[in-house]
Amino acid sequence: MESKELDECPLHGARVRPEYLVGRRLEQVLVSWHLYGAEDPSGPMDVWLIDDAGDSTRVTTGSDWCLIVEVSAPFEGYDMAECGRVEVAPANSETPFMEHLGTTVLAVREEWDPASGRIALEIVFDSGGVQCESWSGDLRLTAA
Repeated sequence: MESKELDECPLHGARVRPEYLVGRRLEQVLVSWHLYGAEDPSGPMDVWLIDDAGDSTRVTTGSDWCLIVEVSAPFEGYDMAECGRVEVAPANSETPFMEHLGTTVLAVREEWDPASGRIALEIVFDSGGVQCESWSGDLRLTAA
């Protein structure tokens, strides 16, 4: 993936440049899930990476299918009545970030689309990597 210096999401702006993560150690991962009835969630809606400096980086998707990366504290879960609820909790084995707890970010690589801004982010740890993508508006996380 290539990183471009001045790219930004047409709807959300530039947001934070994820290069600030380089050199930081991942201490905790929180995720939000949309739960509806007895159905299993299809994947996390938001992921917060909390580092050794106590900073919280949120990775999520925007309404224009961009990948949003921002410094943001985790929010609390909420009820949406007949549409289900959103729960925020510490991640277990649901995300590939869990195998990198306690390790340091070595590099980040972004992928951009002219129409929607950032569409992918690879975070490389000294123990491996995680690919974050906006896939048809959903957040997709895979081991890289």
